[in-house]
Amino acid sequence: MNAPAKHADGDGGQAEGPGWPEEIHAVLKEAKVAQAPYVPDGGHARLIELLHADPEIRAISLTTEEEGIPLAAGAWLGGERSVMLMQSSGVGNCINMLSLLKSGRFPFLTLVTMRGEWGEFNPWQVPMGSKVQQSFEMMDVTVMRADQAGDVAETVRAAARMAFEGGTPVAVLLSQRLIGAKVFVK
Repeated sequence: MNAPAKHADGDGGQAEGPGWPEEIHAVLKEAKVAQAPYVPDGGHARLIELLHADPEIRAISLTTEEEGIPLAAGAWLGGERSVMLMQSSGVGNCINMLSLLKSGRFPFLTLVTMRGEWGEFNPWQVPMGSKVQQSFEMMDVTVMRADQAGDVAETVRAAARMAFEGGTPVAVLLSQRLIGAKVFVK
């Protein structure tokens, strides 16, 4: 019988000093993010822990990804900034709700951990993983990508600026090579 999936070591592994989840957390603090709706995800696990431990950011667990978009819109209308965390497989659940961003002209920032690409063992993750960027672009969401740990903070910082100062919906794709491919251990 197979054991639960674990992430293979890669660029996303923790080395000396802060890792990319800690860097993202610091950037979100700089950007004055106050809410972080998320769907539980192994790729975001460390960042979610940091958000729950931060008294200035409200981490909000969702039952499904599309709930995060109106939550982000409501946060903005209430004078707060938010970031939505999800995995690539959840992007397809959001297509209809992403139209709210264009119609309402709301800023939007989402961080998406990718599946279905680098070293993927699960064929069910590949179809959506291969269409995430096109899905966002179809809904007029600007897409940025981080493939290496050294690029994460700068990419998230640029995306936050575009979203909150420029009013542009932005998705940052955190590549599977960055977060590490999941593997099953026997």
